[in-house]
Amino acid sequence: MAEKISGKRIVYEAKAKMRLIKSGVSRGSFNRTLAQARNNTIKSIYTLILLGYLGILDTPNLDPYLEIANRIRDYMEAYRNFWQKDKQSKEYLRVLQMLQEELKNELLNLSKQKSMAGKP
Repeated sequence: MAEKISGKRIVYEAKAKMRLIKSGVSRGSFNRTLAQARNNTIKSIYTLILLGYLGILDTPNLDPYLEIANRIRDYMEAYRNFWQKDKQSKEYLRVLQMLQEELKNELLNLSKQKSMAGKP
């Protein structure tokens, strides 16, 4: 994601410095975790394809999830613009922070068990 946000190629050593955990994770451990994440993503995509084939994705219950995905995309674009186009005003930053808080709250609400269960 760092490369996507910055719009430029980042070398491995720089990525290692960006990690939140500074406990010295080995390169092998990092690569195994990365491979596991990629495999999980691929499995998730196959699951979505299967759900689409079965007709489960055509339900209106998924609309809130698709809407939040679009809002996250819009937020990321606004965030990129904030850093790339010298629009770093306090007002623009305040709006971004408000959007971030709204997205966080919506994601928390969507992840609650009630919203994930089918509604009769």
